[in-house]
Amino acid sequence: MEHAFEWNETYSVGVDAMDDQHKGLFEIIRELYTAMRSGKGKEVAADVLRRLIDYTAAHFAAEEKLMAQKGYPALAVHQVEHKILIDKVLAFKKDFGAGTVSITPELMKFLQNWLTNHIQTVDRKYGAFMNANGSSLAKGTSAGAKSEA
Repeated sequence: MEHAFEWNETYSVGVDAMDDQHKGLFEIIRELYTAMRSGKGKEVAADVLRRLIDYTAAHFAAEEKLMAQKGYPALAVHQVEHKILIDKVLAFKKDFGAGTVSITPELMKFLQNWLTNHIQTVDRKYGAFMNANGSSLAKGTSAGAKSEA
């Protein structure tokens, strides 16, 4: 599973600014995975989960803003996908805070699936739309500002 949290071009959606933000998500999740593997998952989990939630919320907002600006026709469906993912992570954070769950391989598998399935299927669709419609943020052009973790 270790390589599951390494960015590579198969995750590219073809929009530089969003690819950069996706790389940030990979970094945060890889940090959690590394801590779990070294037996320090519990010590760093609360902070990493908070950062993951904050970064994800900022990323989703940026993604949705870009889609709205470019007239992406599946924006509403994409927003529902985002809400489902945020709700799952918030529920885990709540359970973790209450001590009812811990950082487990199952959580890491969920995060891996989230990254791969959401980025490679749902997000890739808007990337294709942006590129087909001449987005100024398409691959190989100026990505503009990006959110920082």
